[in-house]
Amino acid sequence: MHRWSKLFVPTLREAPADAEVASHKFLLRAGYIRQLGAGIYNYLFLGQRSLNKIIGIVREEMDRIGQEFFLPAILPKEPWVESGRWTGMGDNMFRLKDRKGAELCLGMTHEEIMTVIARSELRSYKQLPQIWYQIQTKFRDEPRPKAGLLRVRQFIMKDSYSFDLDKAGLDRSYDLHDEAYRRIFTRCGLKFVAVDADSGAMGGSQSQEFMVYTDAGEDLIASCPVCGYAANLEKATSHLEPVAEMEPTGEGTPELVHTPGCAAIVDVAEFFKISPASDIKCVAYMALFKDWQPVTVFLRGDHDVNETKLMAVLGAREVRFMTAEELALYLHAPAGYLGPIGHNRIPSNEWEFTRDEFMRGHAKDVNAMGELVVVADKSLEGRKNLVSGANKLDYHFRNVTPGRDFTWTVSADIRSVNEGEACPVGGCGGKLVVGKAVEVGHIFKLGYKYTESMGATVLDPNGKEVKPIMGSYGIGIERILTAAVEQSNDANGFWLPASIAPFTAVVTVTNATDAALRETGERVAADLEAAGIDVLLDDRDERAGVKFKDADLVGIPYRINVGKKAAGGMVELVTRATARSEDVALGELVQKVLAASR
Repeated sequence: MHRWSKLFVPTLREAPADAEVASHKFLLRAGYIRQLGAGIYNYLFLGQRSLNKIIGIVREEMDRIGQEFFLPAILPKEPWVESGRWTGMGDNMFRLKDRKGAELCLGMTHEEIMTVIARSELRSYKQLPQIWYQIQTKFRDEPRPKAGLLRVRQFIMKDSYSFDLDKAGLDRSYDLHDEAYRRIFTRCGLKFVAVDADSGAMGGSQSQEFMVYTDAGEDLIASCPVCGYAANLEKATSHLEPVAEMEPTGEGTPELVHTPGCAAIVDVAEFFKISPASDIKCVAYMALFKDWQPVTVFLRGDHDVNETKLMAVLGAREVRFMTAEELALYLHAPAGYLGPIGHNRIPSNEWEFTRDEFMRGHAKDVNAMGELVVVADKSLEGRKNLVSGANKLDYHFRNVTPGRDFTWTVSADIRSVNEGEACPVGGCGGKLVVGKAVEVGHIFKLGYKYTESMGATVLDPNGKEVKPIMGSYGIGIERILTAAVEQSNDANGFWLPASIAPFTAVVTVTNATDAALRETGERVAADLEAAGIDVLLDDRDERAGVKFKDADLVGIPYRINVGKKAAGGMVELVTRATARSEDVALGELVQKVLAASR
């Protein structure tokens, strides 16, 4: 039996000043964690008990579909070079050298290492499918650690990897993980939503995130309350209502208009007496393939570029805004007056080849050629008589019609949806709601990205060498804990579901100097423990109010107060989530707690 008087539970009455989000404040105050460095935390007794329970649930569910491995955290350079991610991961990867000068890294994820095992050991289709998983520490050189355990440099991840013979097999492995994740998060007591997501640096054809809504989240989720559609803002789409087009002036061709001081879209809209939806916004970027290359993006004036979508369309590793010097060099135009007319864009029929050359670092000199990659958002297709910058200080064009007056290298959905836009699901009629959320899990269909680059093959039923198709699936262990705290807290602390709480119940002896109360508290705690309930006996020689405050703070879902009514065979059962209390007979207490905690 655990006795509070013997434990190290360093609670704090106030959170440190730099703790901003609820989970960070309460995990510090409750003595679950202590910070060692930027994005680096010690997990103390209560925190480790809770994490162990989460890991236990994850392991139980993953053992139903896969096999547990344990791979090194310190990894050689070579597999990462083979996959192309040694350079692709950039500064996010911790790198080091051994005493002989060999280059190594700390593992952020283990696709490469699992592929090395598959390449060495899998020979035939008869060995497929395989699902391998591990629960292990990962490392990321996070540039801006913050929000407690939500953005850190060392964290625990359950990562799993599937190898299948074909796409139908990958679909089955993906669905198995989807079902397992839903069971895991349900058992952990999370109110989660599964959303379409971008695959990012992982690559692949399809991915899905499991999100918990919270103001502490850094992801934005667009969802429809009518049909249940939900997607990360990096993937979300919407149905745009038709826009009333302006009437053309003059001959209907682009007309140069003097617009002094109208560099901002709001000023342009006021000058022409139009909606921002009839203005063409230009955003000039430098995109990183192997080298930096110029890219111009055009979209409606009331829309914003979603840079994750843009990078996916380009195949770029990173994008950033052009500097004033780069605007002058590549566009020969001032900020605020950029427009699509007059660009010598790279033709679409050359772009796929050119993009491949960009990514391999053999691109032609676009500055010398005077060519640009021009990306137009899909919302400009079919529009007419719009306003755009004229690439000249204090001047704009009107009567601009996309497709007639300018063309593009590629047209794609590269905008962020706005709250209140129509749901993209046909016939739904709902309006999108945008809210903050934190990601607790992510599943990917990787395809052949790693088996192709690293040369992993098996023999198919016809004796032909083929590449297995892969999936990758991750769960952030600490993120489950932080999400649970974020969704269940008040001014006094937080409460966790019994399944992941460090203890299910705390037995609080209100007066530790009273021998009869101490004896009753001991007996109550022993009975609960014998029934399989994780119980903590608060036997400290402290005032009852202090004990109650600590119990409310540390996340334990049920408190049993052993006080004056114990002489009559009654104790008080307090449910932390609702603050509801009830008097319960000693003989009925165990069954009451068992029923409540299921």
